[in-house]
Amino acid sequence: MMTNKALETSASLMTGSSSVSDWVREAKQGSRWAFNQLIDHFHKDIFRMVFYRIRNRPDAEDITQDVFLQAFRNIAQLKTVEYFKAWLYRIAVNRIRDFYRKKRFLSLIGLFSESERFEDDELNDIADKGSRPLEELLRKEFWRKFEKALENLSRMEKEVFILRFLDQLGIREISEILKKNESTVKTHLYRGLVKMRKNDELKNISMGG
Repeated sequence: MMTNKALETSASLMTGSSSVSDWVREAKQGSRWAFNQLIDHFHKDIFRMVFYRIRNRPDAEDITQDVFLQAFRNIAQLKTVEYFKAWLYRIAVNRIRDFYRKKRFLSLIGLFSESERFEDDELNDIADKGSRPLEELLRKEFWRKFEKALENLSRMEKEVFILRFLDQLGIREISEILKKNESTVKTHLYRGLVKMRKNDELKNISMGG
């Protein structure tokens, strides 16, 4: 028989996922309150995902707003409540692709103008605040080389790599977002990892060189 403390611990572990599922069910029935709870829960993650790829705060805010607006309009069509997160990320991925198509950039991550590549105030909102100048310079240098290294990856390798290591999504979630089977996702992830590990500039900067 479980003690009161054990019951409380078990309940706390279940609260997060069950709350999201409940909110999704209610939102599917037209509850604006429930959908607002979903916005509060996922907004930070979606914005961070978009901002990393766009590197421009006003555009990232607009796209994030569009993602949730599109989700609100179409949530009734979501068949499986448990897939809401993957479904939301898929909307975000598609909106980012639309953004780059309209801008006629070379790729999803693409090339950025120097004025857009690193905007200190915006990056500091995402990264830790109060960094010393040398630390900030090293961080900027790392991201410059990181983005350069990503250019060696195919479009799918790049997408999978970023979703896995920057957005910190699992293989199954990535599979659902990209509508690829898990084996295909793992293959692209492995190929991307091999290419990134072979990049000499990333090796040097990671070792302080």
